[in-house]
Amino acid sequence: MKSIGMVRPVDEMGRIVLPKELRRQFNIEDGEDSVEVFVDGDKIILKKYAPACIFCGDVENAVEYKGHRVCPDCVRKLNVIIE
Repeated sequence: MKSIGMVRPVDEMGRIVLPKELRRQFNIEDGEDSVEVFVDGDKIILKKYAPACIFCGDVENAVEYKGHRVCPDCVRKLNVIIE
């Protein structure tokens, strides 16, 4: 893991501010994007949230259908099962 030399305080409500340089670098838009939180041992990992297909996890091609993300490949596979 690479340190970038930035330290940010945690406020009384548990919030931290992601520096503008990082938001730009990872294409995180203010007020539009969300960040997903992971834990790996003693590490807290933040990742730009990208909703994925509920069946295979594909992020690139997933589209929203009735509140769920589904990719075209999984739709085709479901159609084969139904037919």
